Amino acid sequence: MNDTPVPGDGLLPFSEGTAGVLVDGRGRISGWTPEARTLLGRTGADVVGRPARALLADPASWPALVKAYERGARAGEAVLRTSGGEELPVVFQAFGLADDGAPGGTEGVGAGCLVLAAPASLAARWHQDRAFVSELFLQDRVGLAVFDTGLRLLRTNTHLLPYTGVPSDLTGRRLGDFLWPGDAGAIEEKLREVLGTGQPMIGVEEVLRTLDDPRAGVVITISAFRLQGPDGRVLGVTALFTDVTELRRSSERLALLHRATTCVGGSLSVRETGRELAGALVPGLGDIAVVEIADAVSLGEEPVPDKDGRLLLRRTAVAGRPAEGIEPATTDAGLVADREGSDTGGDADAHAGGGAGATAGGYPFTMTAPLRARGIVLGRVSLGRHADRGTYEAADRDLLREIADRAALALDNARRFTRERRAAVGLQRSMLPPTQTETAAATTSGVYLPADTTTGVGGDWFDVIPLSSARVALVVGDVVGHGLAATATMGRVRTAVRTLADLDLEPDELLTHLDDLVGQLLAEPDESDIEDGESGADADDDQGDSWRIRHPSSPTGATCVYAVYDPVSLQCVVASAGHPPPAVADPEGHVSYLPVDPGPPLGVGGLPFETTEADLAPGSVLALYSDGLIEGRDDDLDAGMTELAGHLARPGALTGSLRELGREIVAGRPADGLGDDVTLLLARTRAIPAEDAFSWTIDADPAAVGTVREAATTRLHAWGLDELVFTTELVLSELVTNAIRYAGGPIDVRLIRAGRLICEVSDPSATHPRMRRARLTDEGGRGLYLVAQLTTRWGSRYSRQGKTIWAEQDFPPAAG
Repeated sequence: MNDTPVPGDGLLPFSEGTAGVLVDGRGRISGWTPEARTLLGRTGADVVGRPARALLADPASWPALVKAYERGARAGEAVLRTSGGEELPVVFQAFGLADDGAPGGTEGVGAGCLVLAAPASLAARWHQDRAFVSELFLQDRVGLAVFDTGLRLLRTNTHLLPYTGVPSDLTGRRLGDFLWPGDAGAIEEKLREVLGTGQPMIGVEEVLRTLDDPRAGVVITISAFRLQGPDGRVLGVTALFTDVTELRRSSERLALLHRATTCVGGSLSVRETGRELAGALVPGLGDIAVVEIADAVSLGEEPVPDKDGRLLLRRTAVAGRPAEGIEPATTDAGLVADREGSDTGGDADAHAGGGAGATAGGYPFTMTAPLRARGIVLGRVSLGRHADRGTYEAADRDLLREIADRAALALDNARRFTRERRAAVGLQRSMLPPTQTETAAATTSGVYLPADTTTGVGGDWFDVIPLSSARVALVVGDVVGHGLAATATMGRVRTAVRTLADLDLEPDELLTHLDDLVGQLLAEPDESDIEDGESGADADDDQGDSWRIRHPSSPTGATCVYAVYDPVSLQCVVASAGHPPPAVADPEGHVSYLPVDPGPPLGVGGLPFETTEADLAPGSVLALYSDGLIEGRDDDLDAGMTELAGHLARPGALTGSLRELGREIVAGRPADGLGDDVTLLLARTRAIPAEDAFSWTIDADPAAVGTVREAATTRLHAWGLDELVFTTELVLSELVTNAIRYAGGPIDVRLIRAGRLICEVSDPSATHPRMRRARLTDEGGRGLYLVAQLTTRWGSRYSRQGKTIWAEQDFPPAAG
């Protein structure tokens, strides 16, 4: 026996499992409850009338218990003996009975008492449960509320909603008495479900706002479970409220930072970056966002403050709606002065009305941050928030500053990209010929769409080069890669093509020289090796597909197709260096692709190029293009070529405007976002009438010179070119005489009337004619010098049969 106090406050809770024993003034058992029988395994008949000490495992401890009771100790611990002889530690509490005059004794307990006892282990759990509930209502990290079945609050701790608008005493109140109806209704609906089903609710997030303080409120997670009595009767529901407002806001700020960074980093357009920035900030950080950027940034330049240190900004993007009574902000609303001057410090400044409020749509709470990169202010971003959402906090300002810094870097990248792209596009367009040309051989129309990728424009180009004898060269090329480097390389290659074309080389020979030049250009920057691609062993492969096999996959090299059309012979000679084959649509609307052997890309070196000859009827349309025109259809080149052929075969396509046909072919491609440049050159062929071309063949006999002069004079009179008779006789005399003297026969002479008079003398020799200045004592050597002085231009070209020297004269004004 001992008198150790019962844990807690010494009181036992009345609950199932508590045994009751009635002890009279003499210390004998006078009453025995069923719970006592269950506890000790003894019936009332076994114990009533017997001394209470007999229940103790150590009966000698009884006097100590009596003395403790007499001193006022009404609770304690004891060890009882069950009917089976086992010891059972219990916790008990004694309640004295009124004095009824019964005699006492030295071992009595006054007038008697009622003793309640329970196993010590069970009592310990009772007190643990009581301590847990007590502490739970006292702690300040979790809100606790007990509701009855009508969802009226029975008990709660003081931290249910720790801000203005919550009554101090919530007993008997409904949530709707102090919360916004929508917030209260959402929670009560979930609590009713718990009451009805008995299924616990775990971790549901809700927003709580009070009627007196309807601001942003707090974000809570709610867990709830049903309360039931021992008999299963539903008593109510208990809910645990955890305030996760800061955690939620931190998560939202982090998500907003990630979203804004992703948005502003996805475009290399200054305006688009501004729009993405404004859109990313609303509604997460404000009800309106205004982005203002200096005009110079949109042009790719660095903004420079005026003499007063102010930077003029243009409203670039607005997201959200302005406050009531404020006119909606519009894009490009004009120049505004930077009120923050140079925006020193680079921090986001918060304002309560006024200041940045005008910029931020008139909202009462605003903040502004500069868009600064590399120490240069590019613009600013301003935010406005409605009063219901509360003032901006320090964390909001830090977030805006971080987003503004990242957006400024994206803007600066977009600015520099804009500058480079404008320079590249301007350089490339300056290198391209006029889109529309008219020659005696063909009418042409070109279309060029630069790629708008993150790397800038590419190296595509087209050219129309007038050649001797009324012929024309049509060229389309593609330097692999993008940006200024590709554009510069394209310019050098195009210049080389024009220079080589001026030499009147055959297409295959021109590409051979061009191949050597490109190989040198590619070796200059990094002296890296150039991929060879496929070898010439595949020359017998299918002509329509082999150009794709040899197209370079490395970011170096170039491709080119070079076609020469002769309006007199109506023959087109084509050579290709890794380029797709030209398409031809005849006047009847039949479309085919020339069977061109593409040869290797330019820069590979050491491999030959082949020519393909085709006769074109007058009025045919020849289409040369870059691979960007036929790509982009899931990389199905056949589909792209079929689509091009379909456009050319459309009824009326060949008789209409070539410019409109070109626009139709490239229509549907995005203005921005092309994966590669798109280049298209269309040429409608012409024919020089038979009566405008006169030719004859003579032997290498000096007497034939006079015959040539007479025949030329007769032809010029028939053409009405009498004013050109003298010079033409002199030019032909010199050219034919030189051919007879140095080359031998047979000699072909041809006159062509095609916008100007063209004289040609062809001989079998490959000797290069050379003009020199003769000395006074020389008897010869003045022939070509005289030809150069008397004609508009002259030159020579070579073929497999020999060479041709030609000279051109402009028509007299009256003979046009």
